[in-house]
Amino acid sequence: MKSLKIAMTLSAALLAFAEPSVAATGDIEARTKASRVVVKEFFGDLKGQLVGALKSGGPVNALGVCNVQAPGIADTHSKAKGWSVGRTSLKLRNPANAPDAWETKVLNDFEARKTKGEDVTKMEFAEVITADGKKEFRYMKAIPTAPKPCLACHGGKIGAKVASKIDELYPDDKARGYSAGDIRGAFTIRQPM
Repeated sequence: MKSLKIAMTLSAALLAFAEPSVAATGDIEARTKASRVVVKEFFGDLKGQLVGALKSGGPVNALGVCNVQAPGIADTHSKAKGWSVGRTSLKLRNPANAPDAWETKVLNDFEARKTKGEDVTKMEFAEVITADGKKEFRYMKAIPTAPKPCLACHGGKIGAKVASKIDELYPDDKARGYSAGDIRGAFTIRQPM
């Protein structure tokens, strides 16, 4: 019995050594699932704040959520997991959310996938990369532009009061002119490995 246990342990070790991609694939799948959960929570928290602000003061009030509360929501989720959790876009409103080279590539790929007819609501990408000599897991989930509440502040026809408040809060804003179904940006996650 002892020799059978040793043989099974040795076989498992050899299999893991011979097929490292099996272990890596499982890790990527687990990290992707965990990232989806965090994105869902982040989105839920942000949407809840935005909807509340819209009900209490309209789109001008909601801009305060994006300007002040959204970074705090991202920070809360980042600290809770020990990850970097945020949002980015090719058309920025807040320069603090500027995409890095990897995120820019993924966002451009999302746009190409959308052009080919892929459903933006299901668009995501995950990969293990090496950055500064360390491996990290990266994940992005596309943010589709919804008719409400997104277009009130990001659409092609923005009211004068809203536009004025955007100009005040974000003088270099490029996040206007969207239509429903466009890719507004993406949730982005970095997990250390």
